[in-house]
Amino acid sequence: MLTAVIFDFDGIIVDTEPLHYKAFQEMLVPLDLGYSWQEYLDRYLGFDDRDAFRESFRAAGRPLADAELRTLMEGKAEAFLRIVAGGVPPYPGVVELIRSISGNLPLALCSGALASDIEPILVQLGLTGAFDTMVTADQVAASKPDPESYRLALTRLKEIHPGKVDPAHALAIEDTPAGIASATGAGMKVLAVTNSYPGERLTGALKVVESLSGVDLEALRLLV
Repeated sequence: MLTAVIFDFDGIIVDTEPLHYKAFQEMLVPLDLGYSWQEYLDRYLGFDDRDAFRESFRAAGRPLADAELRTLMEGKAEAFLRIVAGGVPPYPGVVELIRSISGNLPLALCSGALASDIEPILVQLGLTGAFDTMVTADQVAASKPDPESYRLALTRLKEIHPGKVDPAHALAIEDTPAGIASATGAGMKVLAVTNSYPGERLTGALKVVESLSGVDLEALRLLV
């Protein structure tokens, strides 16, 4: 019996990765730390902002003080908001799926993005209030693949819906190997979508699909 569903954000609800890449480059190129889109996909996809900046400095052999990291994160967040103001289209089927679950099962969002990045897009998509709770990068110490974010999402759902949420019968919807590792590390099953990686890279998922178009709540129940 399916007891809860938790969605990733980037790569599942919307494709904001090119927009994040552009915002990162606005901050890093002036520091001679810029990198290509392919390198972003190969090395940085799945990191939250904090760890992405740390990795870019580590790769260059340069130290990164906490104060500079905070400044970079703030600047990147501002750049991202400017970029998304023009609108971000959702992946096919995902808005309909979220609406079919909302109010019928415990529902959460678990993302490596910042809350300030996510909330304006949820407003654009008409999904404000659809999720019982959201766990974002600014609320955890360790990003995916660490299971902390999914564990926190499950804990909050259990508090909101006492006695109704069993991690072993909860489903995460993810698009990256790091996300799958995070969710399974928290005891969940995973439906993976090949929006960002080919199916052979999404090992550990219960099932891999090419799109959420046509997937409904009953289809998710049959998985778990």
